[in-house]
Amino acid sequence: MSELQKFRLINKIEGISFIILIFIAMPLKYYFGYPIATKIVGMAHGILVFVFIYQIIEAHQESKWSIKESGLYTILSLVPFGSFYTDKLIKEKS
Repeated sequence: MSELQKFRLINKIEGISFIILIFIAMPLKYYFGYPIATKIVGMAHGILVFVFIYQIIEAHQESKWSIKESGLYTILSLVPFGSFYTDKLIKEKS
């Protein structure tokens, strides 16, 4: 599996964990009083963010992306559903 394929996979997984954190775990904590939801999902998401950072560096080197492209992909990961747009951009470029 190439570094780009690994990046696309972790990008999707990290994006899903971000959506779960924001739209499921946080409402469970703040509206229903279950703080354990954000502890569990937040920890998993945090680990995935570190894996994402490592993998974007590896994919950047393999794919010869410009700093601008890598920066855009990183910024998009901070927006809910942005990782799916990133995947679309990478797929169109390939």
